[in-house]
Amino acid sequence: MSPAPRPLIPEQRHQEILRLLRREGVLSIRSLTDYMNVSHMTVRRDITALEDLGQVVSVQGGVRLADWTGQEPPREREFRAQLELPRKQAIAELAAEFVEDDMVVFLDAGTTCQSVVPYLGGRKNITVVTNDFYVVTSLFAYPNIETIHTGGVVDPSSASSSGRIAADAIKSINIDLFFLSTGTWNMSRGVTTPSMDKVEVKLAALEASSSCFLLADSTKFGTVSKFNVAPLEKLDAVVTDDQLPQEMQENIRDLGVSVHVASLSKAATA
Repeated sequence: MSPAPRPLIPEQRHQEILRLLRREGVLSIRSLTDYMNVSHMTVRRDITALEDLGQVVSVQGGVRLADWTGQEPPREREFRAQLELPRKQAIAELAAEFVEDDMVVFLDAGTTCQSVVPYLGGRKNITVVTNDFYVVTSLFAYPNIETIHTGGVVDPSSASSSGRIAADAIKSINIDLFFLSTGTWNMSRGVTTPSMDKVEVKLAALEASSSCFLLADSTKFGTVSKFNVAPLEKLDAVVTDDQLPQEMQENIRDLGVSVHVASLSKAATA
């Protein structure tokens, strides 16, 4: 965000904060102080005033709209697997439509990418590369799909591997399509993750791939984790659900990124 062109009075700052939040989903205190060229305490007072009106909610290091439901989900795999199943399945089914015969596809660690597996059974001569152990075991039911696991340091909580060994394995493979997963994403910070080891793997897959599609449902939008993976403009496409507000979809398209929207109503009746 470029700095505001002139000093603003409190009411103008409040309206500007709300306008930016409607565009970004969530904002850090630092980004607001830089944009409005005011002190940390001034921004804090503005946020408190908007909170008192019920318009915003403070989050760690920043602020979000009060009516925005995005929140970072539990990281343990067994809990995450139960969250937002219709969204994950709708997104997975739509994403699988972009997989063609003879492709090499990287499925990132995560329950949404795991949900893609059943929709790949009809493809011919495809190879799936993954760092996710649940993806590998799901693929046992599809012996026609060649499967490559990256190896690496094992994280039991996510049933995946990460680190330098996994990243080096990925760098040796020419990947056609990378399905990237995340628990946190927004306009200003893009895709983020709580673990630096996961960043290394995701960046290696991004570098090795001809195309990268982010698979992320609308409930995860407007949240931020500790480490940056990539800005949204580095992606080729986002596959999400139809509860991501239209304005947010257009903001992403304005970055030159395609947005493919899965219908939840269709998933519910399927």
